[in-house]
Amino acid sequence: MGKSRSKGARRPRAAVEAVTEQVDGGLAELLPDRDRPRGWTLLVDGAPQSYVDLDDPAYLSFDYQRRLGHVIDLAAPPGAPVHAVHLGGGAFTLARYVAATRPRSTQQVVERDAALVRLVRSHLPLDARARIRVRSLDAREGLAKIPDGWADLIVTDVFDGARTPAHLTSTEFLDEARRALKPSGVFAANLTDGPPLTHLRGQIATAAARFGELALIADAAVLRGRRFGNAVLVASDAPLPLAELGRRVAADPQPARLEHGRALTDFTGGAAPVTDAVAVASPAPPPSVFR
Repeated sequence: MGKSRSKGARRPRAAVEAVTEQVDGGLAELLPDRDRPRGWTLLVDGAPQSYVDLDDPAYLSFDYQRRLGHVIDLAAPPGAPVHAVHLGGGAFTLARYVAATRPRSTQQVVERDAALVRLVRSHLPLDARARIRVRSLDAREGLAKIPDGWADLIVTDVFDGARTPAHLTSTEFLDEARRALKPSGVFAANLTDGPPLTHLRGQIATAAARFGELALIADAAVLRGRRFGNAVLVASDAPLPLAELGRRVAADPQPARLEHGRALTDFTGGAAPVTDAVAVASPAPPPSVFR
């Protein structure tokens, strides 16, 4: 749970207007939350990207971001500072979360859309005390600039037109991530797919070719191929806290399943690892997803 908001921080929601601006990736909208005085949702071309509560940065509204929050919580002892890399910035939701829950952490955010970065910084400013550096670069280009063995945690949440770019889905991309991670470091990626889950199965096989330990978090309906949705892939060369992670995702407001071990291997159905030579972008979501 995040820290409570002070009464002095409240302001009438009716006095706050939405912000709309063209950015490199499309039409960005910042929509005020009627229920949380300083809560905002970021959309780009109608697709929800991030939710931020400036009074309570430890509050995670989106289900997939809450699941990534559990991964962050378990990546190191409670409250211990970490070195974190965020590929894909959005409204910097998870970087704010790390700064709030793990003070003194050092973080790098890589977000290609420089106009989006300016918009977010202007209307949803980062805490000046947080050690967060933002680079306006392509995610893979920015990852290449991270020193060897620097990161405790790498979180990938990159979408271009609601699709993950092909060059962020390959074994070569994961080689770069492993290079930047400490031996005990954790890689986590927000993936999206729908039936027949070809992309998701391929991403699991790709991660299995590069990391010793894997886990997947998703709604049961997504895993059964009944609907399009998010899945969080977690990978490391060190043991993952599977029991506690499973308990946390099962207790969420929208409970999820944690798959690992033989069940996860079977789920891939013999899919082959993806290389740069054959990589394609993740499938586009059906129009009904954002209605």
